[in-house]
Parts: sequence; structure tokens; C-alpha cells
Amino acid sequence: MAKVFSAEEVAKHNTAESCWVVLHGAVYDVTEFLPSHPGGARIILQLAGRDATAEFDPIHPPGTLEDNLPPTAKLGIVDPESLKKLQRQSNTANPAQEAARPPPPLHHLLNLDEIEAVAKTQVSKKCWAYYFSAADDLISKTYNNTVYRNILLRPRVFVDVTKADTTTSILGGAFKLATPLYVSPAAMARLAHPDGEAGIAKGISRFGAMQLVSHNASMSPEQIVADAKPDQIFGWQLYVQNARAKSEAMLARIAKLPQYKCIVLTLDAPVPSKREHDEKAALEAELLIEASKSEEEKEKAKKRPDSNSGVGQQLFFGTAADLTWDTTLPWLAKHTKLPIVLKGIQTHEDVYLAAQYAKKHPGTVKAVILSNHGGRSLDTAPPAVHTLLECKKYCPEVFDIIEIWVDGGIRRGTDVVKALCLGAKAVGVGRAALYGLGAGGWKGVERTFEILQGEIQTCMKMMGAKDISELGPRFINSRMVERDIFDGGAGLDSTGLWTSRAAKL
Repeated sequence: MAKVFSAEEVAKHNTAESCWVVLHGAVYDVTEFLPSHPGGARIILQLAGRDATAEFDPIHPPGTLEDNLPPTAKLGIVDPESLKKLQRQSNTANPAQEAARPPPPLHHLLNLDEIEAVAKTQVSKKCWAYYFSAADDLISKTYNNTVYRNILLRPRVFVDVTKADTTTSILGGAFKLATPLYVSPAAMARLAHPDGEAGIAKGISRFGAMQLVSHNASMSPEQIVADAKPDQIFGWQLYVQNARAKSEAMLARIAKLPQYKCIVLTLDAPVPSKREHDEKAALEAELLIEASKSEEEKEKAKKRPDSNSGVGQQLFFGTAADLTWDTTLPWLAKHTKLPIVLKGIQTHEDVYLAAQYAKKHPGTVKAVILSNHGGRSLDTAPPAVHTLLECKKYCPEVFDIIEIWVDGGIRRGTDVVKALCLGAKAVGVGRAALYGLGAGGWKGVERTFEILQGEIQTCMKMMGAKDISELGPRFINSRMVERDIFDGGAGLDSTGLWTSRAAKL
């Protein structure tokens, strides 16, 4: 029979020397785990001696405890009555924030700005800071969208546009999609709503859209696809880990799930960036917790060695920074038979190298995603539109060799159409899906895609395009953007790939 602890007894174990937490009514001794916690020891110590379930659940998929703690770490259960009493005392000392106002009916929300505004009123400050945050001064995040405003449309008339077909195919025609709009990897969806990543899958299902699932999803890969439609398409994002065995184990796990059709290798975030909104929210939360502690506990907290703050910083623990063309892609090809998509390409030179690799190693790299991580990695890095135009100018042949997808800054269906006219094969949204989830669970995601898909079709009809294949550069005027793209020459070596790269680029 499990040992029963009072909440008062658990509360005594709130230091690095003896750290207990309550999760789902069970008492765990996590003292030995502190040094190896991916988010650093500090975040656990902030919750030491308390019920951490509400903080743990939204960012940890099922199985996390079993994978990281030995059975002996589970000491017993907490007495529920004593826990309720302690929580009431804590609530009296620290009054809860004002309850969120009920959101308006989803059909009253007419665009993504309105959905984002409602989501902000419904989710926690921690959640909002993580989703909204971007690197440094948010210049890349802002410009990702602004750049689309500087591309003008060129409508044609006297065209029968009774229908606008958005059907397309990806990965060499292997998979058919009802829309070129897809969900980019978006981490920690359960921070916004309990529906989580499975809710995103449900919300986009009737549009025949693809979902690329984040490596840092808050649900297991099995949970996310469990109730998906038979023909629904998923991809799995991979952050290669320093402990390669962990990545290899996950690839083996994904191989057993037929819903996942590709591996999305993320390259634009080898190290954590500085996301000040996210970090500030974590520091403010820490202040609230520290205010309720004794002076002795505060002094101990000052001596804690790790200084990770913010959800983003915590998620990067263990991510490898030693990836190369020569070593990483051959390693990955050994451990997956799925097509590889390279995410985070930001220059025409690297698109060219990816295309050359695809020619040299058929069946491996099938697509690249032009992306600056939603402005969350390197601030002032170029938007996907710039890289698309660079490819058009310096290496147009790549469009015939490898598929080019884009994400970042999509706020309107017209943005999607403009990217398609520039040669993109598929167009992704990340924050938009998370904001939809925050505004109304899976139905909020459905409303988000309903708005975007409707705007895509309206734009195509207004321009005189009957299907996706008709879209091209003559439907747009991108001159204002073209003058700002990189003009340092192609810098490409057409006779070799790897040996002269350093000299030529």
C-alpha cells in the first residue's frame, strides 16, 4: 500500500538537498534528477515542496516521468485534504489573477489579428510570452509580414473563376493535399489549450491540410495522430540531440506511425536565442514564488548554478550544434526511410547546396523550408520572400530539383498566394494555429484555417487563377522587394559541391 504524506511534510522538502514535488497526487523525490533536468534545476526548485501538476502538464507529454525517473523516485501519495487546505492558504496569501473574460463567438472573428487578440485574453501570461516572443528587437518577426505588404497583385479579367481549386501535391507528388496551407512545427500547444497538438490536427482536418509536429510537442506523437483522418498528412520535426541515441530512438518510434510522411530537420536554431518577452515572463513568475519564501530559502536560491529562464531556453537543452552537410545527412538517412525536409534555410547558397545534395543522393532530401524560425532565432535574418527571390535571381534551376516551402509572417490568404506565385510549393503558419487554439481550442484552429482558406480562394478568383498550377510571377509585382535582396553575386560553384564551398561562399 502506498505511503501517504501530508502536504505539510512535502512542503518541508523544498531545497536542492531534498526536493520533492507532487504530480497528479503522487509524491516524487526529484533531488537526483535536478542536475539533468532539460530546463535546468531552477525551474523545479521554484516548485519544490508543492503541487506542480498545473505547471508540469502543459509542457510534458505522457511518459515523461517514466522515461526520466527511476521507480524509487515515487515515494507515495499526498493526502488530498491536507493538500486542499495548503492550497487554500496559498490562494489567500496570493490572490489569483482576474478570470479571463468569455471569448466572443468564433464566427465573429474575421481575421487572424482578431483571433490573436482573443487568444491573448484567454491564455496564461507564460503562454502568451512564449508564443509572442521573438529574438532581440523582433525586427525579423515584424518584417516577415511587412514584406508581403510590399508585393502587389496583378489581377487578370475575363476569366471564368466559378471555382478555384487549391489542390496540390508534395514530396515529389507522393502525397495530395487539398490546400497548400500547412501548420509549421509549433511547440507547447497545451500551454494554450488542453486540446493541444491533437486539437490542431482536428481543427485542420476538414481542409485537407498537412501538420508538421514540433519536436517539443506537449503531447506524444502517438496521441497527436490517434484520431486523425485516414488520409491526413503529418511530418515530424527533428532537433538532433547531442546524445544521438535519443534522436535515433525517436526516429524509430516515428517509423512505426504511418501517418508521419517526412522528417523535418531543423537547422536555423543550433543554440537558444535571446527572447526577452519569454525570459521576462519567467523572471516575473519567479519573483512571485520567491516572495512567499523565507529569507533562508531566498539565500539558497541565489546560489543556484543554472540561470535558464523562459520556456524557449529550457527547450534547447541537449540540442546539438555540430551539424554539417557531410555528417548529419548521411547519419539521418541511416535512421529513417522517410523523405527529409530541411527547415530553416535562409540563403540561396544553401538552397543550391540542398538541391545538389538531392541530385547526388536521390530519395533523401525532398524539400527545403525557407524560414527564419518566425523571427525567433537570429534577429534581422531575412524573410522567406527574400530567399525565394534570391533563388529566382541566382539559381532558378533549384525549383526543378527540389520543392521549396516557406513559413513566417503569414497573416492573410493573399500572403499565401503571393508566396505561391514566387515559386513556393507549400506555405506554413505556426503562431496562427497556436492563437486559434488559445482562442477556442480545436474549433479556434478550424476557424483560423476557415478564414485563411477562404481568403486564398477569393484572392485566386479575383486574380483570374483557376487552380494552383496557374499561379506564377506575372500575377504579382515584387519590384519593391527585389531592390532589397542580397546583391553580392551568386557565389555558386557549378563544378563541385563540398570541396570548394568555403572558398566560394
